[in-house]
Amino acid sequence: MSEQHSLILTDVTKRYGDFVAVDKINVSIPKGSIYGFLGPNGAGKTTTIRMIMSIIYPDEGEISILGQKNAESVKDRLGYLPEEKGLYKKMTAGEILVYFGQLKGLDRKPATKRAHHLLKKYGLGDHYGARCESLSKGMGQKIQILGTIMHEPELVILDEPFSGLDPVNSELMQHLIRDMKDEGNTVIFSTHIMHQAEQLCDYILLVNHGKTVLNGTLSEVKGSGDKGILLDYDGDGSFLKSLPGVARINNSGKQAEMFLDPGTDPQSILAQVVGKLTVRRFDLREPSLHEIFVRAVGGHTDE
Repeated sequence: MSEQHSLILTDVTKRYGDFVAVDKINVSIPKGSIYGFLGPNGAGKTTTIRMIMSIIYPDEGEISILGQKNAESVKDRLGYLPEEKGLYKKMTAGEILVYFGQLKGLDRKPATKRAHHLLKKYGLGDHYGARCESLSKGMGQKIQILGTIMHEPELVILDEPFSGLDPVNSELMQHLIRDMKDEGNTVIFSTHIMHQAEQLCDYILLVNHGKTVLNGTLSEVKGSGDKGILLDYDGDGSFLKSLPGVARINNSGKQAEMFLDPGTDPQSILAQVVGKLTVRRFDLREPSLHEIFVRAVGGHTDE
């Protein structure tokens, strides 16, 4: 295995009877990067992560993780937050972090020091002695991710970490992920929320029905799509979809991403919009990851 890669998947395949959940996935994840596993629900993201973590095993192909053939050999160097999350409600925030740290090989004294440090750093310094059952949902989610990184893992794997988070805690999760990268660690996370991946990822793996659809750097993936127009506006934009020259549109009500027929002058679109809407922004730009995703899988995200 290359010393420059934290994880390599080679033709990894998983079947359940006649159903192929993961079909010959190939990925090489550089050390110190943030790698997004993207795809709709049921695409094979969680199955792939469970194979990486040696919870289940591939039927075909090979996995090399931190230079070893399975996660069991390097478990104290890994951090894993599963999609099905939970806390021991009667334990305090400090106790549960110390417990997670000891499970990963820390002695009690350094684990206690680390727990205090993390809680203070991420805004929970006053809650060391608070029982988990008394914490808000957002606080509980913070405790879970802090438990994942208590032992300072080299490789952190997060399965749908943004699921159910409010905007404040989504921002905190992004902050945590960037901190892990800044410390030289590798982060893999799965999501079907495209804008989170677009803001964070160095590399993207897009899967659908267990197969690789796109794989590469974020700039390579975004460069694979047609350039479009981003329009921020106020007013009734329902007419935008029927403008001559507009091939397709993603319209959220205040922002529209439009893709034009070949040969259409973007200025002609602007001329048709001015006077009907209050235009706050009109930019030519690369397609969003959401647009690339929808075009690639032929469906819609749950975003």
